[in-house]
Amino acid sequence: MTSTQPPPFPPPEPPNGSGAGSGAGNGHGHSHGHGPAAPVSRHLRRVISAILIPFAAAVLIGLAVLWPGGAPAHERTGVGFDRQTQSATVTEVVEVSCQSVNASGGVPTGDTSTAEGSSAQQQANGTCKKATIRVDTGEDKGRTFNEIVQPDQSRQLSEGQGVVVAYEPSAPEDLQYSVTDVNRRFPLALLAGIFALAVVAVGRLRGVMALVALAISFLVLNFFVLPAILQGSNPLVVAVVGASAIMLIALYLCHGLSARTSVAVLGTLISLLLIGILGSVFIGWAALTGDTDDNTGLIHGLYPEIDMSGLLLAGVIIGSLGVLDDVTVTQTSAVWELHDANPSMGWRELYRAGIRIGRDHIASVVNTLVLAYAGAALPLLLLFSIAQSSVGTVANSELVAEEIVRTLIGSIGLVASVPVTTALAALVVSADRPTARTGAREHGQVPDARPAAARGGRGRRRKR
Repeated sequence: MTSTQPPPFPPPEPPNGSGAGSGAGNGHGHSHGHGPAAPVSRHLRRVISAILIPFAAAVLIGLAVLWPGGAPAHERTGVGFDRQTQSATVTEVVEVSCQSVNASGGVPTGDTSTAEGSSAQQQANGTCKKATIRVDTGEDKGRTFNEIVQPDQSRQLSEGQGVVVAYEPSAPEDLQYSVTDVNRRFPLALLAGIFALAVVAVGRLRGVMALVALAISFLVLNFFVLPAILQGSNPLVVAVVGASAIMLIALYLCHGLSARTSVAVLGTLISLLLIGILGSVFIGWAALTGDTDDNTGLIHGLYPEIDMSGLLLAGVIIGSLGVLDDVTVTQTSAVWELHDANPSMGWRELYRAGIRIGRDHIASVVNTLVLAYAGAALPLLLLFSIAQSSVGTVANSELVAEEIVRTLIGSIGLVASVPVTTALAALVVSADRPTARTGAREHGQVPDARPAAARGGRGRRRKR
């Protein structure tokens, strides 16, 4: 239900024979009064604006001050992702004897019960594949080279397959190109298209806005967050500014410029602040460096001025933002709908009802977050299981400790966002909307059609 959806029934005619002009002049505001996102009073709008406008201005200033001129240039190392790559196609694949193409040529004498011994045996006695690769992009477009595929390699090549090749200009001519990966652009693009169609088909206009917000989020990450960190700006400050910009754009674009969305923004902001504080304390306390694998090691080698622990904290903040948006918007909408169903509910009743909904949300979201991290680290956990390491040993390793800290801090922020956002929404909706309707009735715009028992003072609690 969008914030601009008209009410399910037309507003009652104004009393005392008010003219059509008067009704038309107040029709828009009155119609929202019966919808899920009724406009709040002018006083409350000023209060919310007094908080959010300076915050939005600070975000804009932060973007302007920290905005990078692009990622700084460096000489390619030829390691990992820091290589020149081109698209290529496998034009021919023929089977050859591994012994005839491998440099060693001799029969291995090691223990074949080990992985190394078994691989050496297959390379000596097995059948390999000789693939002819044609470069399709770059200055050497049309050039071909050969690639030997061992029988025990996990990635086998087939004729007509698209691949990604690395180029090393300083190597001998026949070794300048090598296959590094499979070209997966078409299946990934197709899957993205199916996802977009599904979102639009179910979400309609709201789905389109969600996709636009998603695209803007990627633009902020790609053109602001990443280059700013590479230029040496504090990763935590960059992450806070970037995450705040994404939050403001995504929430208001998807859910409309309303008090309900503003409450969700405030709840998300408070929760992000808590996550930032907890992250700073526990990442420092646990002595997590953020330099735990080849990729982070390469980043630190190329840009030693980057604070890797700050980069870890930035990742925690940005990673928690998406789930926080979901929780805060859902809780705010739940409180608004509860008040629409029973306008006589006071803020305490609204909070209690909303927090009951929030408890179910907490249970599902926290479990989802933990399982998402566990799924991403499943190969690593499997290695520890193979090594028969104890739970304490596994948890104490920095690689796993990072994920534990990331998961727990994000989960604490999610848990805290439920009571914070629910309380804010309950206070706003109960303090404002009955007052707005009372003011409208005093001006003869809305007849008081509520039963006498429901007409008490503002926020009057209903007897159960």
